Amino acid sequence: MITVLILDDEQDALDCLKWELENLIPEHIAVHAFTSAEKATMFLSRTLVDAVFIDVEMPEMSGFDFLQQFPERKFAVIITTAYHEYALPAIKQQCLDFLQKPADSDSVRECIDKIKKFKKEHDLIDYIEEKLSRNARNEGQKKIIISTDGRMMFLKPDEVLYCESDGNYSTIFLENGKKIVVSTPLKQLEEKLTEDFFRVHHSFIINMNKVQEYLKSESYVVLTNHSRIPVSRQKKSSFLDQF
Repeated sequence: MITVLILDDEQDALDCLKWELENLIPEHIAVHAFTSAEKATMFLSRTLVDAVFIDVEMPEMSGFDFLQQFPERKFAVIITTAYHEYALPAIKQQCLDFLQKPADSDSVRECIDKIKKFKKEHDLIDYIEEKLSRNARNEGQKKIIISTDGRMMFLKPDEVLYCESDGNYSTIFLENGKKIVVSTPLKQLEEKLTEDFFRVHHSFIINMNKVQEYLKSESYVVLTNHSRIPVSRQKKSSFLDQF
């Protein structure tokens, strides 16, 4: 079963999409529809869904502002709007699909196929992460699972020097000089890392085992590859407590 949330302040548009989802798709789809962003926020805060269909221009808040409340989302996002100019912002928000109103039946079916693929991939990742975590507890070690470009990478913590944020993307810098760019916010990536890592700045997470030097006057750490990473004023005390 696929569970979706629809948020659209236009009742007619909401009802039309709800009907399409419930009647044109052979699989059973549970649809939760809202015209209020506040009520949708409350529902999504306590309920797991596979996808969110959201309008962009709404009186309470824009669709993109609504999404900012859920930076660590595991659900697929589908933008529904009558305006072409929102296509690029939708891509930047890592949206799975873009439906122009009024959405035709073929477009809705294609969108559901994308959601099913998205759900299957994330269910597989969750399963593998749990299995590896369970094995790691038994063997006293843990690997970091990174999904990028349609593949899954399994990194040893000691391979990673630091991670840097770039909005909704992050770059992982490895000991061998390679870089991995992932479409994952730094906060979400932080949850995948082991206790060897520490967030020294809103834009940086470092491997504490790779710290070679700390420059007090400039509030920088120097890593084993000579990278200089800033330590924020708010993180300085807790960083020093790690030693």
